[in-house]
Parts: sequence; C-alpha cells; structure tokens
Amino acid sequence: MKLRKIVILALIAAAVAAFFALDLGQYLSLGYLKQSQATFAGLYERQPLAVAAVYFVIYVAVTALSVPGAAILTLAGGAIFGLGWGTLIVSFASSLGATLAFLAARFVLRDSIEAQFGQRLAEINNGIKKDGAFYLFTLRLVPLVPFFVINLVMGLTQMRAITFYWVSQLGMLAGTAVYVNAGTQLARIESLQGILSPALIGSFVLLGVFPLIARKVVEAVQRRKVYARWAAVRPKTFDRNLVVIGGGAGGLVSAYIAAAVKAKVTLVEAHKMGGDCLNYGCVPSKALIKSAKLAHQMKHGHKYGLSDTVPTFSFKAVMQRIHDVIAAIAPHDSVERYTGLGVEVLQGYAKIVNPWTVEIALNDGGKQVLTTRSIVIAAGARPFVPPLPGLDDVGYVTSDTLWDTFAQLDAIPPRLVVLGGGPIGCELAQSFARLGSQVTQVEMAPRIMIREDEEVSALARAALTADGVQVLTGHKALRAEKTGDVKTLIVEHEGAEKRIEFDALLCAVGRVARLKGYGLEDIGVPTQRTVDTNEYLQTIYPNIYAAGDVAGPFQFTHTASHQAWYASVNALFGDVKKFKVDYSVIPWATFIDPEVARVGLNEQEAKEKGIAYEVVKYPMDDLDRAIADSETEGFVKVLTVPGKDRILGVTIVGTHAGDLLAEYVLAMKQGLGLEKIMGTIHTYPTLSEANKYAAGDWKRAHQPLKLLEWVRRYHDWKRS
Repeated sequence: MKLRKIVILALIAAAVAAFFALDLGQYLSLGYLKQSQATFAGLYERQPLAVAAVYFVIYVAVTALSVPGAAILTLAGGAIFGLGWGTLIVSFASSLGATLAFLAARFVLRDSIEAQFGQRLAEINNGIKKDGAFYLFTLRLVPLVPFFVINLVMGLTQMRAITFYWVSQLGMLAGTAVYVNAGTQLARIESLQGILSPALIGSFVLLGVFPLIARKVVEAVQRRKVYARWAAVRPKTFDRNLVVIGGGAGGLVSAYIAAAVKAKVTLVEAHKMGGDCLNYGCVPSKALIKSAKLAHQMKHGHKYGLSDTVPTFSFKAVMQRIHDVIAAIAPHDSVERYTGLGVEVLQGYAKIVNPWTVEIALNDGGKQVLTTRSIVIAAGARPFVPPLPGLDDVGYVTSDTLWDTFAQLDAIPPRLVVLGGGPIGCELAQSFARLGSQVTQVEMAPRIMIREDEEVSALARAALTADGVQVLTGHKALRAEKTGDVKTLIVEHEGAEKRIEFDALLCAVGRVARLKGYGLEDIGVPTQRTVDTNEYLQTIYPNIYAAGDVAGPFQFTHTASHQAWYASVNALFGDVKKFKVDYSVIPWATFIDPEVARVGLNEQEAKEKGIAYEVVKYPMDDLDRAIADSETEGFVKVLTVPGKDRILGVTIVGTHAGDLLAEYVLAMKQGLGLEKIMGTIHTYPTLSEANKYAAGDWKRAHQPLKLLEWVRRYHDWKRS
C-alpha cells in the first residue's frame, strides 16, 4: 500500500512537473484560445466526436491534476460547442476530474493527515456527516474558494465519493452554465477579469444565498410538520420567555442566565434546590473524603515525624458534619437567592402538556399552568440499581440515600460491600475503609476506573488496597440472600461462585437520566439513554432544550453548567443566533487519594481512535513540594502531537490533581502549547511546578541536536 502511494504520488508529481516544464500553460491562456478559436471551430465541424472526446480528456486531466486552466477550458467549451453541449460536456468533465482529485488526496494524504490531526479531523467528519453535502453544494455555487482546494480538502474527510460526485455535479452546474455562456461571447472578452463583472459576481452571490434560503425553508417546513398536531393549542401570547424544569446545576445556571438578560423565567423544582450535586453527590462526598483523609493522616503520623494515632470519633458526628456542610452551601442555591436574582421559583412537579405549556402540581397542593416560548429540561439523573435477585430483601443504599440512612446509624457499618468500580464507588469505598469499615468492592470489569489508562487503574487499585479495601475485579454479582440476620452477596469469578457477608450494601454502578414523569413520552420527545438533542441542545421540538445529566453525554456538574449556557442562550436568542455546544475540552476528576484528573485524550483513547501521539511523563516523587508534603505518589502525563507541543490530553495522578489540571484546561481551550507553560513563572515551592517540569521534559526530548552541536563548536571557538 505504501509503495502504491509513492508510485501514484510520483506520477502526479511528474505530470504536474511536465505541465510546467513544457510550458503547456501557454495553450490554456485566453490569448491562445482567442487566436485559435476559428481553427478549433473548423476541427469540430469536421470531427465533432473526436474533438469532444479529446476536449473531455484534457479537461478531466487538468482538473484532476489541479493545474491552472480550468476556467479557460470552460470558456473554450462555450466557444467551440455552444451553450447546450458545452454546459453538458464541461459539467461531466469537471465533476469527474474533481472526483479524481478528491480520490487522489484521499488515497495519498488522508492517512498521514489523520495521524497528525486525528482529533480535529474527527470533529470535522462529524460535521461532514451531518451537513457535508449542503456545505459542499454551497461552496460549489459560490466560486470564492478555488475549486481545486475544495477537491483536495474534501478528500481528507470521510465524505463518500459518490456523494462528492453528485453534489459537485449539481452544485457546479449553474456556475458552469454562466462561464460556458461567457465563452460563447469569447470575441468580446479581453481578460478573465472581464468575466467577473459586478453583475456576474452578484449572480453567483445570489446562487450562493439560494441554498441558505432553501435550508431555512426546509427547516420551516420541518418545524411546521413537528408542530402540526399542536397547531390548535399554540398560544398567541406567552406567560414566560423560559420555563426551566429542575433545580440542579443545569437548571440553576439556565434560570440565572435568563434572569440576567431580563427574560421572564420560572424555575420548577419538586425536591431540594441544588440538585444531586449539593445534596447527594459532589458536596457530601467531598466532605466525607476530607474526614476520611484526616483519619488516614492520623493513622500514618510517622510520615510527618509524628506518632501514629488511632482516631476516635463518633460516626454520627462525621455524618452530622456532612449535613452541616450541605447546609452551609445551600444558600448559594436557595429559593431566596434565585428569587432575589429575578427568577420565579415554584416548588412542585412540572409536566409538559404541549410544546408551549407546562402544568405544575405545586407541593402545597395547588396547580399552576404556564405558557412559555421555550423550555429547558434539566431533570438530572438518578442512581442505577441493578436488577439483582434478593436485593430488596437484604436492603441497600445508593449514593443518593446513604447520607440520610447512615446518619441514623450509631456506628459505621462494620462490613460494607460496594457494587461498582467507577469514580463514585472508588471514592466511597476508600473513604469508608479509612474510617474503619471492612470494605469489599465488587466490579464486573477486569479493572476499576476502566475509562482511565491501565497504569492509572493499577495505581488506584493499589491505593485502595493499601487502605484496606478488598478489590474484586472480574467478579459478577449474581444475587443477594438473607438468612436470619446474615446478609450475603453471591458473586461469580472464573466460573466459580463466592459468598460475601456484609452489614450494608452500597450500589454505585452508575447513574441514569430521569426521563419519565414530566411529559416527554406524552408529547413524543425521543429518548434513549438520554433525551435526544442536536448540536444546539434542541429536542425534536426546536423550542424545547435539554441540559445536564438528562442530555448527556457527560455526567459532571461542570458540564451541566456548561450546557446550560448554550441551552438558555439558544432558547432565548436562537432566532437571531444559535451556538453549537462545545465539548472540545472537558475536564474531570476522581477524588480518591491520590486524586486522578484528566482532560482530553488519554493513551487508551488515542490508540482506540488511531490518533498519533507522543507522551511526556513527570513523576511527582521528583517534585520538591510533593517531597516536603510526603505526597509523592503519582505523575503528570501529557499527550502531544508528534513533534509539536500542542496538547492532546493530560492525566494527572497525585494530591490536588483536580486543581493542577486547570492550567492544562486553560492551555487547551486557548490553544497554548507546552512551550507557553514552560515559559510561565510558577511559584516555588508549589505543586503547580509539576506542570512546568513536565513541559521542560518535553522540551528536552525535542532539543535541536544539530543546532546544539554547532553551538558547542561556537563555544569551543570562543575559548580558543
């Protein structure tokens, strides 16, 4: 395959070189064409088929090789064959030649381009898959971008060759006719600039505007079709500009933005303001992690020159502290705060009864019906409970219910089984183990934290094991049993069953979007694992949007807030300007000890996607501040484009990894490379210096050795 590419590239290069070396371009000039017009006309009159065939082959060759002359040949087509036959011949010849150039670029260049710019090309291909034919059609209509550039660039994408051909055939037809018609008037044309008169350019612009208008018309027809069943109930006026369903991160940000731009907005929340993150997820789990880490440090006082101390504590007091932390943060998300910001907050259950009407069953027993221009669904997600036989008999808690359930206990559960080896399961397993539970973690996959690189999973497993967690990977939960007061989980490993006795069982196997109970099924909004949305976060109804866990594809508080901006701005101003949601730089962290934080690609993802990369890895045990803090586990690992400092992704394992990651998130978002990070002053001694040293390691690996050899010789000469 490589040899064939080299041969084809050599043939193309030879043909192009011959074109210029033999000065064949002189025969594709306006002067030569006008001078020979009578001769060509005579030849065509005597041998029409032969002349048409030779012309066709020459046109295909010129277009396929992307050499200058296609415009002159088009004029010649009009001059020799007339408007009808000229348009027909040129149309097929130009489309065939363009497709050959397209295929040549694909065969010779695409693999190497994908290796260098795989991630970026993947984003382009997603756009090509959705709207590629439309944009190609537009580019063909408006000759502002050279056609040979379009041919070559499209060959690097995943557009199908047949699609490229027929869209080019149709898209170039109008422009071909204009140029061929100009060729019929060849005697009056003095230069190519003469063709591009203001009137002609204006006609091309109108041709270019046509598909945009056509698309708007198509969208209007589609919108009319979607809303057809509701036409009779569409309000003439609306009570609200926006109704937001859900008071978690996505809903709060959506409502905040709407109020900030002076829209009339209502936020509906049935339960606790702040959603899962404040009440059941991020906040309580981090409060628990802090208490558990302090207990761990007391047990390992010798690391800091102190005596090891077994911490004594009240489990009720630990759980009470968690609820105190929630209460301290709750005012940030409270009804009072958002009412003060200009948001109407209704406590109750919302149901969408048609695309513009929301019915709210208020918690106080009343009912309110609101009409609204737009709706943002931010209903969040709930813990997934596996359909495990006997689970209800033995009882269980989830990441949502454990905070209230465990708060009633006098002591920490002596034996705790954690189902799930993802971030939530790992964080809670380690924390309860550090506080004294005998924790068994059961994961069906071959390793915990399966989305991370294998070395990261191994390090996480080692950390949990060191804290006393029995990590059982490759173990499938089969059923739960209760005999008297004895609770047992039966798991399968390598074909054999194993019994695990426990006092409490925590299900932490993931979360699923809340899709039922607020009218989606009644109005026909498609859902799968999440609410189906487009790149603008619109559902099948353009005025109904979704954001956060209910929309996917990420289940992070910060991505819910990120999506909420797009959803609310598009909902309020989409008639003027819509914004496609940007997932190009998404960070996340797992708050075990040591923390694991990541943005962009890791190695296993790069390999799965076939993206070429280089790795630089800086160990934390080399960092002065980490040594001083006795926190030397972990590393900073950066993936870059081969030979360049452009960052593809970063994984940090270590203390405060989530905080350290922010510098790389900013760098990737703003297009800054490792050179810029290395040139930035970092305070000494801080953990953030690890980022600078990682950049320095990359620089050392890419030293200009030949230049440095000359520099050495220069210094030798200076000493002589």
